[in-house]
Amino acid sequence: MTGVAIDAGTPNSGRKPAMDPAQIWNMSFGFLGIQIGFDLQNGNVSRIFQTLGAEVNELAILWIAAPMTGLIIQPIIGHLSDNTWGKFGRRRPYFLIGAILASLALFIMPNSPTLWIAAGMLWIMDASLNITMEPFRAFVGDNLPDRQRTRGYAMQSFFIGVGAVIAGALPWVMTNWMGLSNVAPAGEIPETVQWAFYIGGAALFAAVCWTVFKTKEYSPEELAGFEAARHEALGVDPVDTTDTRRSAGQFQTGGLVWIVIGAAFAALVLLGRGDPRPALLGDIEIAQELYVLAGLIAAFGVIQLVAGLLRKGGRDENGFMEVVNDLFAMPKTMRQLAVVQFFSWFAMFSMWIYGTPAVAEYHFASPDPVTQGYQDAADWWSLLGSVRNGIAAAAALAFIVIAAKMDRCRLHALNLAIGAAGFAAMILIRDPALLWVPMVAVGIAWASIVSLPYAILAGSVPARKMGIYMGIFNIFIVVPQLIAATLLGFLLTTFFDGAPIYAMAISAVSFVLAAVATFFVTDGTTAMIERQQAKLAEAS
Repeated sequence: MTGVAIDAGTPNSGRKPAMDPAQIWNMSFGFLGIQIGFDLQNGNVSRIFQTLGAEVNELAILWIAAPMTGLIIQPIIGHLSDNTWGKFGRRRPYFLIGAILASLALFIMPNSPTLWIAAGMLWIMDASLNITMEPFRAFVGDNLPDRQRTRGYAMQSFFIGVGAVIAGALPWVMTNWMGLSNVAPAGEIPETVQWAFYIGGAALFAAVCWTVFKTKEYSPEELAGFEAARHEALGVDPVDTTDTRRSAGQFQTGGLVWIVIGAAFAALVLLGRGDPRPALLGDIEIAQELYVLAGLIAAFGVIQLVAGLLRKGGRDENGFMEVVNDLFAMPKTMRQLAVVQFFSWFAMFSMWIYGTPAVAEYHFASPDPVTQGYQDAADWWSLLGSVRNGIAAAAALAFIVIAAKMDRCRLHALNLAIGAAGFAAMILIRDPALLWVPMVAVGIAWASIVSLPYAILAGSVPARKMGIYMGIFNIFIVVPQLIAATLLGFLLTTFFDGAPIYAMAISAVSFVLAAVATFFVTDGTTAMIERQQAKLAEAS
């Protein structure tokens, strides 16, 4: 990739020095614990919800807490960590605070006595995990030169895979090796799930503490110097997003448009759920979850209206305006990757929501959560998650070698296409013992999703805004999850008679669209050079 040679800094060159493998290992190790927490959540929360009385068609809306929390938390934490500097650096204080809160949430979640308490605990647990996780993305961008960022994010992906293997295997190990019961009376969480969460909480805290106390960070002044040297070596001028500002009128016009669209969509949902209902809808059931989607559309409009009022009043110097301004001043690479991220994460969230009920109904013929067959299916799906994530860990290490010889965008597109084939195979394969085959394919795609887009993006992001842009980038992970949470139940009920296995078909199509979109992405460093060349051409 462009910039490989010129980024090879040394302590005396003014450019960012390379890190040795042990430093990259220590810097990334905390992600092992974070992913244990996330995968325990992703692999078991639907099981907990159904055990406490939730119906399959209610799962998506109950899950909405997780992406909604990330949407709010990550840009805030990104902004705060960009502007933090103290004894523990910029990012590490947030690692530690989030780890403490997330560990406590993991201890409490499997003891939820009712469905509404479990839904509330999902909100708290996801917020805590996001506080810890968000700065880790910026941490790699802060500490590594561009030529090592693929290695850094691939190492994070490796620990994501290992952590997920551990989390996925824990309930199965508790049942088959430790002899704990994976069934419980109606309304109670099985012992296997409880102990998996306890062990996961302890592991999360220990792993994050390792990174906090075994790594260092560059000061804001050092990062500014490294970035200036890199721009000089590339022959490009730095871009300050504060120079690109939407006017108060643009914010207000855009806000009104989004509010009108949201209100119109809500009116259509109301009309579709009313009595009498339009004849053209036929037997299509309009789910009440679609009100949430209408609310999200309108909320984006409200945010723009508030930004317009603040700009009109000259009250621009605050964190809210910085996040909103940077959202509309995203680098070209980030805008292109937003499309890729949307379809990638829509696919993954579909699997996380419906994986357990899909395998239980389609492969084990046991859709009832109180049966032994369902609990066996849930354990098997959890173990398949370990297969998927074990492959992801191995693939991440392979990416370090392959990405040095192959364009990162093309490699990501190939990986997504492999993942699409894996999702399709879940429908074609009926024997649950053979489901490890599609999990290999999905695991390769998953390793790519959590590493390569960040490596592609990091070179185009200003160093002083690495945290806030990584937080904003998370919006394009969260929005598809929110849309999935509001639309999937409707899609499955309307077009697939409520059969959860067809969520895997939706995931396959979504991965194909993400792969196609990847071919239109310009790598971050290349985008910087193209922008400079265009600027010089205009000047001449």
